[in-house]
Amino acid sequence: MQSVMRRRFFGVWLSLFCLTCSLLLPLARPGLTQTGLPTAQELRGVWLTTVDSDVLFSHDRLKPALQTLADLHFNTVYPAVWNWGYTLYPSQTAAEAIGHATDPRVPDLKAWDALADVVELGHQQGLTVMPWFEFGFMTTADSELVTQHPDWISDRQDGSQIWQDGIYQRRWLNPFKPEVQQFIQSLILEIVTRYDVDGIQFDDHFGLPAEFGYDDFTQRLYQQEHQGRLPSSDPGNAEWVRWRAAKITAFTKQVFHAIKAQKPNVVVALSPNTYAFSYRHYLQDWKTWERSGLIEELTLQVYRDSLSDFVADLARPEVLAAKQHIPVSIGILTGLKDLPVSIDQVEAQVASVRDRQFAGISFFFYESLWNLSGQGDYTLNSLTLAGHPSRHTVFRRLFSTPADRPNLLDNWMPPR
Repeated sequence: MQSVMRRRFFGVWLSLFCLTCSLLLPLARPGLTQTGLPTAQELRGVWLTTVDSDVLFSHDRLKPALQTLADLHFNTVYPAVWNWGYTLYPSQTAAEAIGHATDPRVPDLKAWDALADVVELGHQQGLTVMPWFEFGFMTTADSELVTQHPDWISDRQDGSQIWQDGIYQRRWLNPFKPEVQQFIQSLILEIVTRYDVDGIQFDDHFGLPAEFGYDDFTQRLYQQEHQGRLPSSDPGNAEWVRWRAAKITAFTKQVFHAIKAQKPNVVVALSPNTYAFSYRHYLQDWKTWERSGLIEELTLQVYRDSLSDFVADLARPEVLAAKQHIPVSIGILTGLKDLPVSIDQVEAQVASVRDRQFAGISFFFYESLWNLSGQGDYTLNSLTLAGHPSRHTVFRRLFSTPADRPNLLDNWMPPR
């Protein structure tokens, strides 16, 4: 009889335990709680770039910026470490390739290690620091990489190289050339080995525009693997796109394993465009990367003005599939130098991301959170946020309580 009673008691206890878990488990996921407040786990990131921003150019600018982000309950920063064809840290790899170790346009960097300061100050504020290879295989049209290593640059079919990026002219390093691969991988590994970083993030530029790849080296490589046949004259030819994309995937795999061989706990992350655009236009097959385990965090750039277009991108099949395997966050545009974005649009997009239980949000970019808001200049005064309380108030409301950052290697679980 006592045995039967014990079994009944255990059955009742187990039922209550399961019921409690079923009620609490949804509240442990990214998204909204039953009270409408953000849950305890959510990526809240911001990109720190040197394009239209000087936050990375001195300790005096950087320290209050990171303190402000921490006060607003952000938990992740992505500082640019590679753009314009130069590094934002003293790089031995860069010194060997072009003769000096940092961006010569920023004299302060000769006496100051920006990345070391971001890591130290960021960790003091409880922020995750993930260096961001903003330019990937892209460089400026007249960088020293171009002048000193002209054979590293990829060509269009007509031999031209200039890529117009808004008002800027760029060139592209050839991702199929061993010397270029060695250069990029060495940049990555010296960061991983020399700095206490939490991860590395690659960008949509970690690829190649599909119209390129007609340089002599790449065409010879293609011929070697295709019985002497030249690649298609159509840059969008399916087989020609697939072959180049596969080569970039192979290099991504090589880099992933090289990082993990040095520091297994460093998260390998990617911030791409939508998949169809990435694959067709940048030969970036990130769906294959994700399914092959080469990405441990995905932050999809969804820079849309239309809320319906924004929501449609969140519902793409490859995005929903990735969301079940790794933390998938959404990149939201807060504005550009000449393109302000209203805080109402930002708030509506954050709500849409949370409603669909993504892992979090990251904003592009730091200056346009408030400094380039279209409401006039915004000045930090120590720890105060004076000037435009409307934007500040919204971010304070959006991130009203602290949140742990989801990490595939640590605490993340897929949404139900």
